[in-house]
Amino acid sequence: MVSHLAHHWPPFITDDPGQSHVLKGHLMRRFDDQTVLVTGGSGGQGSSHVRAFHAEGANVVIGGIDVERGAALADELGNRARFVHLDVTDESSWSAAVLTAESAFGALNVLVNNAGVQNPPAPIEKTDQATWSRILDVNLTGTFLGIKVAAPALRRASGGAIVNIASTMGLGGTAHYAPYVASKWAVRGLTQTAALELGRDHIRVNTIHPGVIATSFINEPAAGATVAIADFYSPEPFAIPRLGEPTDVTRLLLFLTSSDASFITGSEYVIDGGLLLGPALQAETA
Repeated sequence: MVSHLAHHWPPFITDDPGQSHVLKGHLMRRFDDQTVLVTGGSGGQGSSHVRAFHAEGANVVIGGIDVERGAALADELGNRARFVHLDVTDESSWSAAVLTAESAFGALNVLVNNAGVQNPPAPIEKTDQATWSRILDVNLTGTFLGIKVAAPALRRASGGAIVNIASTMGLGGTAHYAPYVASKWAVRGLTQTAALELGRDHIRVNTIHPGVIATSFINEPAAGATVAIADFYSPEPFAIPRLGEPTDVTRLLLFLTSSDASFITGSEYVIDGGLLLGPALQAETA
């Protein structure tokens, strides 16, 4: 007997290698006929995600505050892309973004809460409350509002997926980054709570915890800072001794939001080249 759940998830692709991406004679991509909203969609990781979803057949809604870059990306991608100005800290802005997705493409199937900001590095005693509030407002409240506003739309689409982009800093303490660390730890609990609340509506909610990814977010100082996060990390001790690339994260994201991950919810995925493991042994020489 076929489970009723099968009718609510994105269509499964046959296991027959000869038919794996073919349906009724047409080449099928993983996200054909689905609509994906990515916040921070014109940034280093965000634009990688947007381009990959689009290449896999999705309609993409690029949410962000950089109008010039967001509109340029939408123009580059063409008819199946829209840019929407989205301040993730504003519930009405979220409502407008979700309305754009449904109005333009008929439904919303996937939400990627990717937008985030970092604090200038400083010890707790020298971190002002305004900085604390700003980081939590964007990274945590923005994620909360995204789930809150998008959930009814995903329910109208008979289910879907939410992925919250967290950080390895949400899995351990990091000196001088208390606001950012606190925000990403909180996103973990929010994600698991949402997974419990939305699971019976066929909406899966998971987190990805990137390590040091080679984007301007890592390589350039935050506003008010003189050093970048990358200045605190060398990949030399990592088990995989390199910085991550946005496409590393994107490939994991595509899996988690596809039907291949239909039995995964409330889970956390670390993608850090082994950063959290500690120093790796050097390769043996012959």
